[in-house]
Amino acid sequence: MDIELVGCNIKDEQNYCGNQTLLQRIAEQLQVNKPTSSNEQQVDGDDDRIIGSNLGIMESVAKQNEHRRAAVLICVFEEGHGGELRVILTKRSMNLSSYPGDVALPEGKMEDGDADDSATALREAMEEIGLDPHLVQVAAHLEPFNSKNQLNVVPVIGLLAKMEDFKPFLNPDEVDAIFDVPLEMFFKGDNHKS
Repeated sequence: MDIELVGCNIKDEQNYCGNQTLLQRIAEQLQVNKPTSSNEQQVDGDDDRIIGSNLGIMESVAKQNEHRRAAVLICVFEEGHGGELRVILTKRSMNLSSYPGDVALPEGKMEDGDADDSATALREAMEEIGLDPHLVQVAAHLEPFNSKNQLNVVPVIGLLAKMEDFKPFLNPDEVDAIFDVPLEMFFKGDNHKS
């Protein structure tokens, strides 16, 4: 399977695009979809009007959803210099009441001190696996989805440029193991489960 990036192919022999590593190239392309704070309002580019109502309804709905909001960190890194792209996963603790032993991305509910979805995802990764937020470049947010628990979950793509600087420290209350898999695995239909 080939994944095309403008002017670059993940399956090329050296995984480089000019003088940039593949990870740098992905970061630049994802910046087109720069994440915004969950508190920011969207503006229609044609006439600069704010989308939504001025009657306070949107603010009320947003506040309700923030209490039921969560984020997951899709932390991508490059294995070795010019190696394949990989994603960090965890095995949830068997002591957890929900989904014990499941394979998961670092994730959790938004808390009052979190500035936005990126902050939630990075905080949870720090709490669960000891991933220093300063090591991760947030590149984009994917489209939110609703979980089985009625949480509005925002996938946050983070790029870890220096995997060697990451020193995992597992929180045994939340995580039994940490491992990584090829990013390409997520693009194969056989690996999808509903």
